[in-house]
Amino acid sequence: MKKVQFTETVLRDASQSLVATRMSYAQFEPILKTIDQAGYYSAECWGGATFDVCLRYLNEDPWERLRRIRAAMPNTKLQMLLRGQNILGYKHYSDDIVRRFVRASVRNGIDIIRIFDALNDVDNLKVAIEETVKSGAMASGTISYTTSPVHTLEKYVQMVKELRAMGVATICIKDMAGILSPKQAYDLVSAIKDAVDLPVVVHTHSTTGLAFMTYLKAIEAGADVIDTAISPMSGGTSQPATETLHFALRELGYESDLNDDCLLKMADFFKGIRAGFLADGTLNPISMATDTQCLTYQIPGGMLSNLLSQLKALNALDKFDEALLETPKVRRDMGYPPLVTPTSQIIGTQAVQNVLAGERYKNVGAELRAYCRGEYGKTPAPIDPEIRARILGDEKPIEGRYADTLPADVYEKAAAELGDTARCEEDVLSYIAFPQVAEKFFAERKAREERVCRYSIEAMEE
Repeated sequence: MKKVQFTETVLRDASQSLVATRMSYAQFEPILKTIDQAGYYSAECWGGATFDVCLRYLNEDPWERLRRIRAAMPNTKLQMLLRGQNILGYKHYSDDIVRRFVRASVRNGIDIIRIFDALNDVDNLKVAIEETVKSGAMASGTISYTTSPVHTLEKYVQMVKELRAMGVATICIKDMAGILSPKQAYDLVSAIKDAVDLPVVVHTHSTTGLAFMTYLKAIEAGADVIDTAISPMSGGTSQPATETLHFALRELGYESDLNDDCLLKMADFFKGIRAGFLADGTLNPISMATDTQCLTYQIPGGMLSNLLSQLKALNALDKFDEALLETPKVRRDMGYPPLVTPTSQIIGTQAVQNVLAGERYKNVGAELRAYCRGEYGKTPAPIDPEIRARILGDEKPIEGRYADTLPADVYEKAAAELGDTARCEEDVLSYIAFPQVAEKFFAERKAREERVCRYSIEAMEE
């Protein structure tokens, strides 16, 4: 019977989905050796929001975190999530910066880079894929899954063929909203398997309650790897439980290499972690619940939360239902982008603006203007020409790749600005990704080291 392999998400996406990535290295360090012995295909531990949160909130160097995980887990492939030409931020970077970031990620311990684009524009994936392969790591070419009149099986298969031609090692179906149904999963995996001879990885969230059924049908169609989270950090906006699927699949006759004793130790450990986050309010019980609104509005759970927080800050919670109805209309106007970072924020913010103004596109944010200019890439369908003209006025949209218009000396300028503050290439890349956040971290790092040095001298004198 076919073997099914597992990617464990507790160190990255499960933590990001449930507790906004607030799990520090010190909190999970004691369990790393057990995870390493559990028999996973890979452990997703880096990328996504981890980089920003390490610097901004946890006072950790994300590169040092990665190196420590690598040292503690020598037997497991380490995996990260990369936003293509956006790297780990919310805007496009030049090809040189993308290449440098990929090389540094691999050098510091990453084995697999899952590379996606918010618009499924393969031109935004090409450079990252090419550099990943060149650096000796595995590139996982990724479909940002969504549904719309223009997102057809044929279009997805065409994209997969282009990704294969770029040299990816696997194909990942990334369902960020938990809207991939069992039937859609079966049909899409079957179509991909018919089109290319590559392993297929399926990623979904438990948000809508479909995930367990979706994974079973995907596996029946030939999926090779599924993303799961150890049970205490599973469910809701996270992934379905590792142990549950491991148990069910073995009963159905599938092979699984996961070690039951290790899974039990992991579950016991993360029960304590979860209890701490519940106690301090970081983990909202709502995040653990099932929310089927995504199936109606095609809005990911995190985007729903953002809509609520925006409206609450503006004392306009009474406009929530209107904003929900407006969001798919804005998405249609903008060419049906998949709702994933950063397009989910762009579309959601504009929906709120339209509702509050009482007039559509009266107020337009800088991000939506950039989107209409073409700074995020080719949209799945054309942007409504009248609305685009209203937003841009006489300004002409960009032709070709936006990255080709960016200056090539960003790294050199950043290194010069930092001077002696930057101790290595990784510091410069952190600064390029999040300038103000990185500067604050560097200052705190220096102050912390000076305190340690002072205490050491005082101890010696005593």
